[in-house]
Amino acid sequence: MKNRPPFRLLALAGLGALLAAPAFAQDTSHFYGGVGAGIARSANETARTTGVLLPGVDTLSSSSDRNDNAFKVFGGYQINRNIALETGLYSLGKSRFTTTTSPAGSFSSATKVRGLNFDVVGTLPFTERFAGLARVGAHHAWSKEDYSGTGANAGIAASTKHNNTNFKVGVGLQYELSPAMWIRGEVERYRVKDSTGRRNNIDMTSVSLVFPFGRAAPRVVAAAPAPVYVAPAPAPAPVMIAPAPAPVAIAPAAPQRVSFSADTLFGFDKDTVRPEGMAALDTFSNQLQGTSYQSITVEGHTDRMGSTEYNQALSNDRASTVKDYLVTRGKLDPSKINAVGKGEGSPVTQAGDCPDKQSRASLIACLQPDRRVEVEVNATR
Repeated sequence: MKNRPPFRLLALAGLGALLAAPAFAQDTSHFYGGVGAGIARSANETARTTGVLLPGVDTLSSSSDRNDNAFKVFGGYQINRNIALETGLYSLGKSRFTTTTSPAGSFSSATKVRGLNFDVVGTLPFTERFAGLARVGAHHAWSKEDYSGTGANAGIAASTKHNNTNFKVGVGLQYELSPAMWIRGEVERYRVKDSTGRRNNIDMTSVSLVFPFGRAAPRVVAAAPAPVYVAPAPAPAPVMIAPAPAPVAIAPAAPQRVSFSADTLFGFDKDTVRPEGMAALDTFSNQLQGTSYQSITVEGHTDRMGSTEYNQALSNDRASTVKDYLVTRGKLDPSKINAVGKGEGSPVTQAGDCPDKQSRASLIACLQPDRRVEVEVNATR
């Protein structure tokens, strides 16, 4: 079988397209290993081989078995999303043929090929998990031919061995079954020199499992949500916290402050966290997961109703309760969280906004913004 230039040109063109494609991610450098199995088909020419090995002998008829099981084991380094270097061991099985000759006799051959390869592998992602592959490289093949003959061919040498280095190309597809395992389907062409000195092709069609290791997960950084303050309302209202699909990333130069309504967290004049407050604190602690922060300050604030001493104690208790919840349920580092009570000394409402002459219920509602817990986060990124 003659060499097919279109296969080589297609593989080289595919690799060129992959090398020219932009990298979709840069944090993907890692090593990997894998195993593959499939079918190898040889392109040996029985009549020519018989004629070269047995000068003066004509081939009358022939039969051949050019297909055999093939396998490979390999390892590589993924430089980035588009380029990898790969080396491995392969076995292309055996190809066999038998001829009847003139002068009368028969001639049989079995050729086994195995070797080492080194390839540059290009990857073109179609989706997050599905990609095209193209490869080009060199391989060193060890070949062994076993011969037998009858009649006029009985004196043929029993076997020969030789090795040579040549090029190889391939194309295929890859799918990421999971972050720890990929599957590949490929067609590769190995250029091999046979016992007559002629270079022929052996095509291998295979399915491989690939196992990456030391692979870095891509970083996802989202903007920090702006602080949320609860406007005065006639009745207690839950704090609305802007949802964030990714970890909070906080600029080091601008500490971020989030305000929670104390009535939502605890209820009026209480320091036990309510279910609504648990949900708000859970959302907040989830946003901090994956964020590197230097410190977190939890401040408790009360309104002016009641004595100064009572309000100070209540603000201390509320700040400590929030800190304990963030540590216990939010899994935050307790050494980086400080709880402090501010009492009634830092109101949100302005003087004259809520006169004491109105009814108690109206006054409680008017002073609601003053009853709060503020959390300040000092982050490094």
